[in-house]
Amino acid sequence: MSKLSNGALHAVFAPVGNLARVDAVVRRLADAIELGLLADGEQLPGESELATRLGVSTVTLREALMALRQQGLVTTRRGRGGGSFVTAPDQPRTARLGHRLADWSTEELRDLADHWAGVAGTAARLAAHRTEPEDLVPLQRSLEEFEAARDPAARGRVYGRLHVELAAAAQSARLTKEEIRIQAEIGALICLALGEDDARAAVVELHRALLRAVRDGDAELARSLAERRVQDAMERLIGLRLTVAG
Repeated sequence: MSKLSNGALHAVFAPVGNLARVDAVVRRLADAIELGLLADGEQLPGESELATRLGVSTVTLREALMALRQQGLVTTRRGRGGGSFVTAPDQPRTARLGHRLADWSTEELRDLADHWAGVAGTAARLAAHRTEPEDLVPLQRSLEEFEAARDPAARGRVYGRLHVELAAAAQSARLTKEEIRIQAEIGALICLALGEDDARAAVVELHRALLRAVRDGDAELARSLAERRVQDAMERLIGLRLTVAG
């Protein structure tokens, strides 16, 4: 899997909040690993650098890395060429995700869809104003990766990555962090809505149009397309939720 752009990585490694910092570091890095934002085998920055970037002490960071090792999400190697490396988890089973989906009401899903569409639409509008052509390279690369993905879990991870990369292209740290938070909340379930080939084809077509709008500086079209891609995915997910309820 290709690596995140520098802007998206900046959001992943941005300072955490002041409360419960060990838990905050664990949650931030675990979310990034489980969402595929940090790739399997990828080496994390050194302890001193990572602690500085996250705005925590090295003691706090070491406690967080220990917790991540216990969760099987990080492996630490000693000696020359050592460090902390990402260990991506096994893909979640569809049945388990179905149970998780059942915990959401359709009203909660619709409310989240409205919020997510607002974040994604604003990010796309700003990206159309602020990006240079080279800023869209990670998005184009991720779109090609999504098109090539053959299983729903891989599609779901790359789909979330597309959203995070677009927020990063908007050059807004807050929007990027909010997009990561949304992906942590709902991202794993999105793969349920991307299981059919027609869903994949629709996403690819919509994202190609979105990237063209951003590249051409058409802010309103970019906003509209970004909102539509969220609504389309969430409508599929709500349809699945109704099936579960039935």
